[in-house]
Amino acid sequence: MGAKSANLVCAVAAVLAAFPLLMQGATAQTVPAPAAQESPVPPAPATSQAPSVTSAPTDAPQHLETPQTTPKQDRPKLASDPAADIVNPTRFGKGAVDEAFGAYQRGLYKTAYNLALPRAENGDGAAQVLVADMLARGLGIPVNLPESAKWYGKAADQGVPEAQFRYGAILLQGKYAPKDPARAKTLMKAAADGGNAMAQFNYGQILMQEHPGSTGLDSAYPWFLKAAAQGLPDGSYAVSQILANGTLAVPRDDARAREYLAKAANRGYDTAQLDLGRWLVEGRGGPRDYVSGFGWTLRAAVGGNVAAQAQLAKLYYQGLGVEGDSVKAAAWYMVARRAGLTDPELDSFMDGLDDDQIKAALTEANKMR
Repeated sequence: MGAKSANLVCAVAAVLAAFPLLMQGATAQTVPAPAAQESPVPPAPATSQAPSVTSAPTDAPQHLETPQTTPKQDRPKLASDPAADIVNPTRFGKGAVDEAFGAYQRGLYKTAYNLALPRAENGDGAAQVLVADMLARGLGIPVNLPESAKWYGKAADQGVPEAQFRYGAILLQGKYAPKDPARAKTLMKAAADGGNAMAQFNYGQILMQEHPGSTGLDSAYPWFLKAAAQGLPDGSYAVSQILANGTLAVPRDDARAREYLAKAANRGYDTAQLDLGRWLVEGRGGPRDYVSGFGWTLRAAVGGNVAAQAQLAKLYYQGLGVEGDSVKAAAWYMVARRAGLTDPELDSFMDGLDDDQIKAALTEANKMR
């Protein structure tokens, strides 16, 4: 396909690697089972997001010295996270599972499980997903991933999009059910057709993997658009990367790419925040805006994006979008370097600092841990 196509595949593949195709291990997401005397547990908070920008999509925070963001603003929460969609009954199928879901919503997980299990055994698809969800995450009961997979499979057979997506991912992984890529693809497509945004995104990834190069990107693009339209930041970011490079069927469009970057950035996607910051500084896809570019870079850096931390160091020592500050520049580079990132330009910059500046920067860096 040529150098352009190869570069495009690498660019999008790097993007999509940030959002795994397979389900994450639920053991890391578990909540200890309540004691015999069950007490109400407040519902888990909604997915952490960056503060939304209410003006045009390309707007960014202005003069951000202390961004209004969470201490660790990493990638968006996965569906396997207890905090994701925990109070949305539609994720368990058509209609709420009444008393069981009500208990689940209030944090009475053991009660919710005991209420949902008989209904699940009687073929209620929504209850089956609820049971599978609690088994996967250890909510009120011990984690049991093989049993969870079984219930997701039963609900998937009944056409519940959430279950089709999750069981499809399980079949791709082949750890808690026999590996079956063909059926996994069928289920992922069914969930995507059913409106599951994560399934739409992941189905796009499957198409990319099946057809490397422009053909796969062109096939995946409509599915990424569907996911983006539902607000999935991974979908918005994937669309931005395809538009930023162009394919045989999708013309390069930096202006639209920047809009989709802004959508993903506003929803807390740190890589999009970093890219949007760079685009604003460079004036790519729209007007140059150093201050907003600095603001988005700062937001990603505070959220833990190592590349953004190094980029922020450059903005500080170059005085782009912010008053130049060699100590802060050195401090941010120290933080990035601790995470394993090195940059010849920043190394050269550090060599030019005196002992007092290095000492002050080290003090600043230690505060950022």
